Amino acid sequence: MGIEVNFEGKIALITGASSGLGARFAKVLAQAGAQVVLASRRTERLKELRAEIEADGGAAHVVSLDVTDFASIKSAIAHAETEAGPIDILVNNSGVSTTQRLVDVTPEDYSFVMDTNLRGAFFVAQQTAKRMIARAKGDPSKKHRIINIASVAGLRVMPQIGVYCMSKAGVVQMTKAMAVEWGKYGINTNAICPGYISTEINEDYFASEQGQKLINMLPRKRPGKPEDLDGLLLLLAGEDSNFINGAIISADDGMTAT
Repeated sequence: MGIEVNFEGKIALITGASSGLGARFAKVLAQAGAQVVLASRRTERLKELRAEIEADGGAAHVVSLDVTDFASIKSAIAHAETEAGPIDILVNNSGVSTTQRLVDVTPEDYSFVMDTNLRGAFFVAQQTAKRMIARAKGDPSKKHRIINIASVAGLRVMPQIGVYCMSKAGVVQMTKAMAVEWGKYGINTNAICPGYISTEINEDYFASEQGQKLINMLPRKRPGKPEDLDGLLLLLAGEDSNFINGAIISADDGMTAT
């Protein structure tokens, strides 16, 4: 009895891998034995991450990806499969936000968030799933995993980030729709909804007076760490999640329980 973590022979594509949670997801899957394909616009940072992974004995590839550009999505996925092989696992992680009141949102602000968080995430998953479905039709025993990174902001409204909340709520519903339509092809599609996670992107904010006030409002008065998502990531990416499809799982230290 017990869960065995072994991703030898698996290919995992991680979008938004240049920093933050995406970089952590890539390292964790590589440590578990998967070949990881690192995708984002910041390819120089991806090359640095690839070197770190390879130094630890892992295997990594770099592809340039702009999720707001459909042609870039198609090219990146084709490049990933040429470089590494057929994608078994997609970690759909790219995301951006703005901080403003809804009355101040411009069309450009709206498109900036929605084009990455919802439209981009959809077409990355769609183009990856098309290839997964084609393989499953040839071999019904094939199993694939799509993990969409949503947010607790997709489950409850938070001040000053209304458009971000809307985009992540869309990812939640998108995940369920994909699970229903693609499950028959052996594709398990689930979403992780992280709470407040401290990364290099926001650690200065959490150290500020305003950030400390926010932390004191959390159930256990602490932000999470990227490694707090490791177990959930490995579960959803692995064979032990065979009966988990269409799940929206919060990892927020009890935030959405209040």
